Amino acid sequence: MPGISVIIATRNRCALLPRAVESARRAATDVEIVIVDDASDDQTAEVCARWSNLQCVRYVRAQRRLGLGGARNVGLISSTAPYVTFLDDDDIRLPDSLDRQVALLDADTRAGMIYARAFYGDEDCRPTDDFYPEFCPEGDVFWQILVQNFIPCPTVVLRRACLARVGLLEEDAPGIEDWDLWVRMCELFPVLALEEPVAIWRQPTDDSDQFTSRSERLRRLARRLHRDKWLKLPRVVQAGPARRRQIAKAFARRAAQEMVWQSAASLKNKQLREFTRVAFASARLHPIGTSKIILSETLASLQE
Repeated sequence: MPGISVIIATRNRCALLPRAVESARRAATDVEIVIVDDASDDQTAEVCARWSNLQCVRYVRAQRRLGLGGARNVGLISSTAPYVTFLDDDDIRLPDSLDRQVALLDADTRAGMIYARAFYGDEDCRPTDDFYPEFCPEGDVFWQILVQNFIPCPTVVLRRACLARVGLLEEDAPGIEDWDLWVRMCELFPVLALEEPVAIWRQPTDDSDQFTSRSERLRRLARRLHRDKWLKLPRVVQAGPARRRQIAKAFARRAAQEMVWQSAASLKNKQLREFTRVAFASARLHPIGTSKIILSETLASLQE
């Protein structure tokens, strides 16, 4: 049995896929790579045929579009190792990084998962000097992950035994299915953190064909999940209504703050259409939080 399964969901990115696969092979000494082809209509099958003689690489093709969450779930069901990680087809795992994380997770049997920092990558996935997150909290991070997703997906290693308790990915939340999984894992299990980059995270642009490039769409989905699912989890209910209201307000304020920052950056770059779109979305989704942030920042600028 391999030590860790790397699940790479892909669709119509046959030019980028080899880079991700080869990085996964270099990231661990005992690895199983499961490529899930989400009904591609390009040369993905032909590209994957180059690894057919490698025992560590498996190719699974979906006959219809499943979406990222569905394709990753197929990979979870098809994989066999006691530890699991996801790698997008346009991201890169750094050499030996999976071995280091598995060793740490192996040493702490209470923890359900481990994450680390990721370098931001440019359009060609070349690392920049910036990384995320700035701080890496660990232990019981449930209340923090309810407010903000600070865990980069390509850096996470999950313990399969713990994953079996929380279930598969939410397929109706494209773009934040990973955040939903972190919330459910963190409700039940402590988390480990490695304060060094282990992956290069290619950042989306408006024309990159990545779902995460449309932030207001993700905000709507996150607000729905937060209201209809996360705030109804047993641990939140048991904490009482006061704690629930506190988390709801913190989530709304953080979301509004990030959207205000994004709209301000668009205005600074003279992207007026983007500024208008994000500003209106922020005011519509989080009217109170947006108003408070704009007021506080205006007062601060007047005092300078």
